[in-house]
Amino acid sequence: MISWLFIALVTTILFTPGPTNTLLASSGIQVGIKKSFRLIPAEALGYLIAITAWGFLIGRVTTHLPILPVILKLFSSFYIIYLAIKLWRTANVEHQLNQPTIKASELFCATLLNPKALLFASAIFPAIVWVSVDYYIAHMLMFILLILPIAFIWTLIGSLLANNKIKWVNQSNMQKTASLVLMSFSIPMSYSALLSL
Repeated sequence: MISWLFIALVTTILFTPGPTNTLLASSGIQVGIKKSFRLIPAEALGYLIAITAWGFLIGRVTTHLPILPVILKLFSSFYIIYLAIKLWRTANVEHQLNQPTIKASELFCATLLNPKALLFASAIFPAIVWVSVDYYIAHMLMFILLILPIAFIWTLIGSLLANNKIKWVNQSNMQKTASLVLMSFSIPMSYSALLSL
């Protein structure tokens, strides 16, 4: 029912750097692995809702409202810019371990608005998923099973970077780097959306 190609494509795309993975790594830097675990369900839920919504809306709403994808892409890029600015501004703030900068709600929204969700819904998930409940459940369960270890790895990467003895690798520099990465995703997204108008 589920192809190895589907598993390979999902794994590859989930591993690629993006807004969600950048925030996971930032949380690993700020609060470590244990306290970052609460973000993983937020990512899974964000993707579940976004992919499902895109899957069922593609071809329906866009035929009546073709500007909708452009509006959603612009909104996504503005939200990512907001997160980038927040990371940059809080880079030099001493963080309490029980009050992390990255909140589950922020990661949920970043994932919900992540352009990867549209890619998954339109190109990676087979078309039969959107017409068969059995295929939908099987593919979505596999997707969530793949999210869990990959999200953990991204928080682990952040945690390892934070514990490194290299002088440049510290919370402030890593958060500023994460901020720049987020900004680098938002600018091309905004540009391509504006070109579509």
